[in-house]
Amino acid sequence: MAAKRKVEVFSAGCSACEEAITLIKSIACPSCEVNVLDMRDMDVVKRAKALGVRSVPAVAIDGTLASCCAGRGVDEASLRLAGLGRAA
Repeated sequence: MAAKRKVEVFSAGCSACEEAITLIKSIACPSCEVNVLDMRDMDVVKRAKALGVRSVPAVAIDGTLASCCAGRGVDEASLRLAGLGRAA
């Protein structure tokens, strides 16, 4: 069995976050393991800080913050370039 691509979505539960989660889930492939993480949890906040998350929604793919999420917000093209929607 092929390795799963780990997708972490950092969310505060706002409508922008929900919209991003819907987009991510719609383009994720069967090899993508999508985990929505609640920024109201201090362990999630620590993980987000370690990855360089500065705003939400933010997405990390295989432990790397997607370029679209480095201060600008979620962007489908950047997520696809980072590997979302493709087998690992």
